[in-house]
Amino acid sequence: MKNQICTILGGGGFIGRYLVRNLTKKNYRCIITTRKAFQKGYLKTQATPGAIELLDWNPNNFSELKEAINNSDVVINLIGILFENRKQKFYNIHSKIPEAIAKICSKSDVKKFIHVSAIGANDKSKSLYQKSKFLGEQNALENFKKTVIIRPSVVCGPEDNFTNLFSKLSILPVIPVVGKNYKFQPILVSDVASSILKAIETKNNESKIYEIGGPKIISFGDMVKSILSTINKKRFVVEMPMAIAKIQSTITDLLPLPPILTRDQCEILSEADNIVSNNHLTLKDLDIDPVNVEEEMKKWLWRYKDGGQFAKAQ
Repeated sequence: MKNQICTILGGGGFIGRYLVRNLTKKNYRCIITTRKAFQKGYLKTQATPGAIELLDWNPNNFSELKEAINNSDVVINLIGILFENRKQKFYNIHSKIPEAIAKICSKSDVKKFIHVSAIGANDKSKSLYQKSKFLGEQNALENFKKTVIIRPSVVCGPEDNFTNLFSKLSILPVIPVVGKNYKFQPILVSDVASSILKAIETKNNESKIYEIGGPKIISFGDMVKSILSTINKKRFVVEMPMAIAKIQSTITDLLPLPPILTRDQCEILSEADNIVSNNHLTLKDLDIDPVNVEEEMKKWLWRYKDGGQFAKAQ
């Protein structure tokens, strides 16, 4: 039986490493397009020789993308950025790339295109991130009917930029939090990977949108306190006024790598909570029972404890 071919754009990132393992277990042959492919060799350890091919792809060169997609059965787009810089803009990454992928898929024999977006994607948002995510969804759906959209809430896991960031910030005696009461539904990265695989296998879900989140809705402030409790650190968690946060972010946005929040992320925290709306399909429709992130993060945050994995709980 001929193995199905799956092209994954951005497969060398956070979600990609978990997704690739799930796909190769199902005997998919994976073509992974990524920048600096020579740095992603660790992905090849997740399958037998020949099952994973790495392609060095420049997002500005769509002719190379055609070659990667033409013989594929499934295409998955994981490309995304959390903040803009001089070379990468939300509109180009989140809106134009999905459009280009969908157009190529429409001219090939691709059976399904899975586009990973984000909860909160909204054309009326003040956030350029959320606007660009929404436009990307629309561009994908309009140009390829066999598109499936997956919108996760905040994705957590051993390599994430959330639980690890606030664990590192525990060196401070006081941790300021913007939007302390902002609610989200953290989901484990392995559950996101499972959701993508289930969406591929599910029949008659073309043009559908899945909003996926973990089993618990929690406020930003309470999640930070939970992280601190997990690493046995007692710190004051205080709310930073949004006005001050926006002034500060205007300055930090000038840095190549913003240390905490950008101005655009402040806009996101000023809007609706990042939780499953129940206006679309959910994890229940994929028959997935998500795990509790607060329990799972104990498995990777131990390294921030005084004494590491041998430290006693307080």
